[in-house]
Amino acid sequence: MPSWVDGARVEQRIVEAAAHLPRYGGVTGWAALRWMGGQWFSGTDGRGRGSPVTLATGNLHARGQPGIAICEEKVAPEDLLVVDGLRVTTAVRSVCFAMRYAPSVRAAVVVLDMAAYSDLVSIDELQEYALAHPAWTGIPQCRDAIPYADENAWSPAEPDMRWAWSVDTGLPRPLCNRPVFDRRGRHLGTPDLIDPVHGIVGEYDGALHLAGGRRSKDIQMEADYRRVGLEHVTMVAPDRRDPAAFLRRLHQAYDRARPALGIARAWTIEPPPWWTSTTTVADRRSLDQAQRDRLLRYRLTG
Repeated sequence: MPSWVDGARVEQRIVEAAAHLPRYGGVTGWAALRWMGGQWFSGTDGRGRGSPVTLATGNLHARGQPGIAICEEKVAPEDLLVVDGLRVTTAVRSVCFAMRYAPSVRAAVVVLDMAAYSDLVSIDELQEYALAHPAWTGIPQCRDAIPYADENAWSPAEPDMRWAWSVDTGLPRPLCNRPVFDRRGRHLGTPDLIDPVHGIVGEYDGALHLAGGRRSKDIQMEADYRRVGLEHVTMVAPDRRDPAAFLRRLHQAYDRARPALGIARAWTIEPPPWWTSTTTVADRRSLDQAQRDRLLRYRLTG
């Protein structure tokens, strides 16, 4: 495996690739998003293989090298900026590029979700940009992915689970990380996904959830959800490759939930007056630093 695949060196990989930029252009795609603070853009694919750093050079020729890809598509001056001394394409152009060249619509959804996670771009901003560039290669895939995106997914596993839940089955599309309260306004938890009509919550349990303390909290939270009448379903790592077992569990949860429709519920997703929403990019951008430190502490640090 070449050294440029080493995830611990991702920023160094980007810097070394940028050194090969001609006099015009910038780093684009996942690497630009990582450089601008996109915490989930690791430079590897789902199998841990390294992805090349792409240089957008306009019509200027640059020679590709191991770990570096060259894109000679037109780059408008307004689509370039300098961030911490490095020339990159803007966040919205970088997201659009990554979505256009993603291996599937589903993968393109993950790109937009994770860019929104770091507040680099909103869905509306990406929609406007995509509509303004109708002739670009891959733009139909980018546009097709936008309706499936969400600004409040917290990890790449969540859009995968949301896709399996709704697109693969035709079941109602769940909400992402919507806080749940009891009728006294006490916060019960924030499930990865929730269908608020049928009363079903979904959680993705990755390796982090297997640790003793975290697992204990997960079990208690599941009990709290069931105590107020919410059905619970879990997705685990193998389900991302083959969701058949997860979908069986999901349909079973819907079967159990149906008799409860119309019964007064002990839970709600309507927040109490004191609650500060962080469910959209606009919500999070409006926070001051003290609020960000307090309300977004669940986010990764890098």
